[in-house]
Amino acid sequence: MLIPAIDLINGEVVRLYQGDYAQKTSYETSAAQRQALYFEAGAQVMHFVDLDGAKDSSKRQLTLLKTLVNHPSMTIQVGGGVRSKSDVEDLLALGADRVVIGSLAIKQPELVRAWIEEFGGEKIVLALDVKIDENGNKTLPTHGWIEDSGVNLEELLDDYIAAGLIHVLCTDISKDGTLSGSNVGMYRELCSEYPSIKWQASGGIGSLDDIEALKTTGVSGVILGRSLLEGKFTLEEAIALWPNNFVSVASSASTEGAK
Repeated sequence: MLIPAIDLINGEVVRLYQGDYAQKTSYETSAAQRQALYFEAGAQVMHFVDLDGAKDSSKRQLTLLKTLVNHPSMTIQVGGGVRSKSDVEDLLALGADRVVIGSLAIKQPELVRAWIEEFGGEKIVLALDVKIDENGNKTLPTHGWIEDSGVNLEELLDDYIAAGLIHVLCTDISKDGTLSGSNVGMYRELCSEYPSIKWQASGGIGSLDDIEALKTTGVSGVILGRSLLEGKFTLEEAIALWPNNFVSVASSASTEGAK
């Protein structure tokens, strides 16, 4: 599944380089126009990030988001500064199909696990940004990738899986916004180790070859942000390569092994 992603600041479609608000690129096409184009191209799922809400949850762009999440045919996931149960409830009430939770999933896992148990695994996506250290450890930095949480990815997952976790959007932060290709080896390893999770690969996609490289890893989705905004390829071309009903070789093997 190919998932177009749109980041929003003050109603504008933007991209940040390496998560840095000071390195922002704005795009003329509105979020609604982009969404319509992606839907016409065949997108079934979309990912929105409210970067205003990520900075200050009281400034969440609810009026704009309401016009985007209530789509009759697309599954919509929304993130950005989700810090409380009321934030989750507000976004679901607004019409979002899934709420994306980032740093809080690392800092307060007991709380977020309780939300998964209450709202169900289909309603929550964990967005986990990974920094791989010199020893190959998958650490999870927080606060705009500045602070070291002291938590490794694998340490976090087991309890979440027990709580009913289904969806994880995982980004190798060294790849984010670079268009230099994704960390194929990391995704293959994670899909093999945690086959019950529907992994969404994020960061680094700059060409159709980068999408092709992920097809055998087992990921269930690929986030496409800057590459689509800057016309590196069209969504139609990407879907032709990875149709929405495509099941990867690695995913099939995991399913067979679980029977």
